[in-house]
Amino acid sequence: MAGIFTRQTNLFRAGFSYLHDTLAGDPSTAGMPLSVSFELTNHCNLRCPECASGSEIMKRDRGFMDPELYKKVLSELRPYLWYVNLYFQGEPMMHPGFFSFLGLAGDIRTVVSTNGHFLSAENSEKLARSGLKKLIVSLDGMDQETYSEYRKNGDFNRVIEGIRNVSAAISGMRSPLKLEIQFLVNKFNEHQIVEAKRFAALTGAKLRLKSMQVIESQDPGRWMPAADKFRRYTQASGNFRIRSRLPDRCMRLWFNPVVTWDFKVIPCCFDKDAEFVMGDLKNESFLSIWNGPAYKDFRKKILSGRNKIAICTNCTSGLNRKIKR
Repeated sequence: MAGIFTRQTNLFRAGFSYLHDTLAGDPSTAGMPLSVSFELTNHCNLRCPECASGSEIMKRDRGFMDPELYKKVLSELRPYLWYVNLYFQGEPMMHPGFFSFLGLAGDIRTVVSTNGHFLSAENSEKLARSGLKKLIVSLDGMDQETYSEYRKNGDFNRVIEGIRNVSAAISGMRSPLKLEIQFLVNKFNEHQIVEAKRFAALTGAKLRLKSMQVIESQDPGRWMPAADKFRRYTQASGNFRIRSRLPDRCMRLWFNPVVTWDFKVIPCCFDKDAEFVMGDLKNESFLSIWNGPAYKDFRKKILSGRNKIAICTNCTSGLNRKIKR
């Protein structure tokens, strides 16, 4: 009961702080984050062209998160968190100790997102009994040719088999694990949405249709689907820009930080290359970073001119929700 009370109290404090600080233009914050994303690794087996890790435009070092230091950080955050996301850049299941991370969060709802190439029958059974809340599997096409337009080096049949393995493990073990298929809608696969819906239904998965982020291409139009509701960008005078007013606010700065594999705290999931490091958990507590000068300065910039911050110009916070999925 004490844990739930602390979590609920923190939810109220953080929520009130966000509303107050946004209206008052105040960069301070009360409470702790509600969820944290931990990057188990930024290595990946695929070469997706609009992914910082896969396209190899990422400048920062590659590596794997230290499980022991993860435990230490999690112990500080555990009283406050509702969710732990064990992914950011890279493929989390490539971490040699991947399964050792899954049971450490206790009653905090834990989510993993994977490209689906490591879902053997054995691994699927481990996932089903791990206590994991949700598994998100990327599937961006319904045949090899379409799938590999974006998922370079990917094996469509292996991913399909992996999803079926997870579905069978959930059913056979009566696991509470939720299975979600994420489908990045683009020009090459939008004609397969109906087929993707049928496959999701057959495997007991939820299908999430998501608009595609373009971070590297000089021609975003190459990826834009015909269906306007799935376009994240609008075109004017030959240029593409995100369909958002980029309002001077962002809940991620109050609720949802990211911790990279080497324990740098960064403001959000749009800081792919860790350009804005708020602090280093190898040397500081999370609380001291969360309330520290770097975070306050960054929040102030968000509240006074978010459209001037490079990582924010491709952010979905403020995007018309009708086209998010």
